Amino acid sequence: MFGVSDGLVSNVSLLLGFAGSGVDNSVVRLAGLAGAVAGAISMAAGEWVSVTSQNDLIHRELDIERRELEHNTAHETEELAAIYESHGMGAERAAAAAEEVMRQPEAALAVHAREELGVDPNDLPSALWAAGLSLACFLFGAFLPLVPWYIGGGKTAAFSSLAIGVVAAGVVGGLVARFAERSIMSGVARQVAIVLVACGVTYLIGELVGVNIG
Repeated sequence: MFGVSDGLVSNVSLLLGFAGSGVDNSVVRLAGLAGAVAGAISMAAGEWVSVTSQNDLIHRELDIERRELEHNTAHETEELAAIYESHGMGAERAAAAAEEVMRQPEAALAVHAREELGVDPNDLPSALWAAGLSLACFLFGAFLPLVPWYIGGGKTAAFSSLAIGVVAAGVVGGLVARFAERSIMSGVARQVAIVLVACGVTYLIGELVGVNIG
């Protein structure tokens, strides 16, 4: 959803900015295509770096935890028993459960990672999958407002791009609000407002720059 929203907002505003400057339709199409591809690659690269860095930090924490389990076994056992007690388990049962888990190093590491770090070492996110999904979603959102410029041009294409942007933004906002169990109307209004403001600002800049250049 967020990838689609980013692609949609950035490219529809870019297209209308160029359209406002009065350049030829082919220039608007080229700008939209370049914006879609560049934005998608940028977002995919950012997502890959983000997930990779997060996984690197998690692996570092896991290495530290693994050393602690090996060299400070008694302390880690007590720590795990205390965690079980905090979940409502009786002291004796918690101590017995902790002892049993600690007999299996990898299981103990997984339990400590989930309880202390909030992660599952066997289920870390894939950086490539995240990057690929971001790339595809951004491109989808960015190409929607570009379609009218391959069918026509001028004010008709500009209004069509804006209409597509508003409708698509409304759909995205409504879906996000529904998943978050928030007001759908508020979600729709927020996303549509973002698109309208972005398009209005870039169109005005396009007109001003176009006039000054002319």
